Amino acid sequence: MAGRFTRLIPKGAKFAGADLRRLAKFMTSAQEPTPTPEGMRDPEEDPEITAAYTYLGQFVDHDLTFDPTSRLREVLSDTELQDLEDFRTPRFDLDNLYGRGPDDQPYLYEPDGIRLLLGEPMSGNPYDPDARQVPRGPSGRALIGDPRNDENRIVAQLHAIFLRFHNQVADYLAKPEHLGENVSFEQVRQQVRWHYQWMLVTDYLPMIVNNETYLSVFADRHDPIPRLPRLKDGRLRRMPVEFSVAAFRFGHSMIRPQYRLNTTVERRPIFVPDHDGARADNAADLGGFRPIPSDWAIDWQFFIDLGPGARLAATSPLYDPIERRPQKAYKIDTSLVSPLRDLPTRIASTPPPKLALRNLKRGNIFRLPSGQAVARELGEEVIPDKDLVIGKATTDTKPTHLTQIAGDFAGNAPLWAYILSEAQVTSWRNDDRGVRNDIPIKLGPVGGRIVAGVFAALLRGDRTSYLGQGARFKPIADFTRGGKFGLAELINVALWPRPRTARNNGNTRQ
Repeated sequence: MAGRFTRLIPKGAKFAGADLRRLAKFMTSAQEPTPTPEGMRDPEEDPEITAAYTYLGQFVDHDLTFDPTSRLREVLSDTELQDLEDFRTPRFDLDNLYGRGPDDQPYLYEPDGIRLLLGEPMSGNPYDPDARQVPRGPSGRALIGDPRNDENRIVAQLHAIFLRFHNQVADYLAKPEHLGENVSFEQVRQQVRWHYQWMLVTDYLPMIVNNETYLSVFADRHDPIPRLPRLKDGRLRRMPVEFSVAAFRFGHSMIRPQYRLNTTVERRPIFVPDHDGARADNAADLGGFRPIPSDWAIDWQFFIDLGPGARLAATSPLYDPIERRPQKAYKIDTSLVSPLRDLPTRIASTPPPKLALRNLKRGNIFRLPSGQAVARELGEEVIPDKDLVIGKATTDTKPTHLTQIAGDFAGNAPLWAYILSEAQVTSWRNDDRGVRNDIPIKLGPVGGRIVAGVFAALLRGDRTSYLGQGARFKPIADFTRGGKFGLAELINVALWPRPRTARNNGNTRQ
């Protein structure tokens, strides 16, 4: 079942370490003296993308990839790189949720072997009386298919939403008017996977990829055209390094420095430095790999527009010191927030602790081609050096041109930085709103082609995906809203109240 990495384009660029360190410094924002007050517009926010999609991207990345080369000081030979195994199926199969299944990992499942085990109850969201942690062992570590989904307290709670969505699908299919008591785990998992894949294709990708590029790949959602080089029959069974090491790391720029989880807990930073006592104070930040305070249940209305039709039923008096409205993701640009300059050791156990530098060095280890080389290979316009900028995509920021950082970047930009800069440049150029703060940033032709194309090729290469079915897949009508099934609809279904006989009470079904 192990996949192997592959290349879409022959390896190419090699950069000096000093140039990458300098670029990483320019790609990480300085610490802001005071955060933008709640209720006020933050110019770094994207006008269209809400914060839930940042962590959906992280969840998807963990579903697709497991990179055993994160020891960044290791230098890989050509033979070592060719023999490198991903150790995970590069498919949208939710193996980060299901692990190896109820037979091999029964501790992830309820005794019936169909429903997934939930963790301890949580409070803090009066709209969700059934809120749960992910299940944890005596050490406090999460008992889940992929431990990386406990990396922070937002993706951990999104993982719990997927656990609950699976159980809701199981309850729905077990009704007499559907499959009844003979429903199997495989039938439930199949439906969950197809709904997840459909949500990615119809909601997530249009949210992050410019519309023209998206439609060039997914004009027909049941018969996409990857439009990538070196593919046989438009299918992928191996993970392209251009995707996993560069293009799909665009989400790092979308991370906010802090988030509000619910009305009763003040905003918390994503990380605080190790020396500031984050590990001693369990409530200091949103860092993971430890139990979440029980009153930190996410009110998902702060992360995504659940919209009309959401089945929200408050069971206690509402405490509304602030308006419930979704926090926005930060823009897809060439600027990472300041906390990502100094990752805690629990996240980055090997140097360097700077996320931007880790990404750039990893691309260098894999000898990724330059952004310009990839653009030419894809037949897309090459962004001129004078237009490749590094910095925040805001009106009051004077960006730095990439070649000002290092002359060797002329016509030779690191792929990750090129894709982020391309998103800024092409979004500004194609939007007539004029004020940059008001322009949503989407992946451009190169970044969008790689991301959307890999999604399409992986789905086409997986005979168990929704594309491989005889009939054209449609989401369960009761799960949709106006015929749509996206992330908001998935969360709404997960939050449906379950009958008491079907709820998981702690670790034991009633």
